Amino acid sequence: MAKKKRQEYIFSVGRRKTATCRMRLFEGKGESLVNGMLVFDYFPGKIFKAKIEKYYKLVGNIFDSKYHFSAKVEGGGKSGQLDALFHGLSRALIQAETDLKSKLKKEGFLTRDARIRERRKVGTGGKARRKKQSPKR
Repeated sequence: MAKKKRQEYIFSVGRRKTATCRMRLFEGKGESLVNGMLVFDYFPGKIFKAKIEKYYKLVGNIFDSKYHFSAKVEGGGKSGQLDALFHGLSRALIQAETDLKSKLKKEGFLTRDARIRERRKVGTGGKARRKKQSPKR
């Protein structure tokens, strides 16, 4: 039985709200996968497709010939997961090609968007900032 050759990769983590993406960036041609599915299959729809194509255009379409990736995304919703994917991918790409750093930083892909849902406080009427209604008399 022949041993399968281990492929070298660059590892990075991307986050957005409660979504987390663990990313492996490989050199060479191949299919880019998210949770075992093709990127456009995992993120269907026009809005996601437009965001992905905009990102690919920004980094210079290097995924056609130079790199491909494998990502595990969990938590949050699809939009947060896509932004976590971009964050992790950007972190991995600047390790591979440092000249992309200024472009990605300018567009905000290297900044972790930490805005999360505010927790509900005790004594409020069911929402985070809502005050209880006081009696009239």
